Amino acid sequence: MEAARQYNVHEAKTHFSKILEAVATGEEVIISKSGEPVAKVIPLPHKVRRTARGSLVEPVVIHEDFDDLSDDAGFASAFGLDGAADSDGFSGQDA
Repeated sequence: MEAARQYNVHEAKTHFSKILEAVATGEEVIISKSGEPVAKVIPLPHKVRRTARGSLVEPVVIHEDFDDLSDDAGFASAFGLDGAADSDGFSGQDA
């Protein structure tokens, strides 16, 4: 395995784009201050792009009643779905 390239702080500032290109290709870079290594720039792990059909581990199942909130009393009362609405569909006082 090849040794990581080493730059002092001034060189790292001056050649930052070059350092990023090297890291993007898989290299590791050491940044030193006064000859002492203080930082290591390493490539991030590649993201797995799952955009193709069938890329999920298991199929997604959406049940017919996924949006049925009739059994959630707290939600129903918070949004006026508990039968407290007037015949016009609104609850509360007239303006």
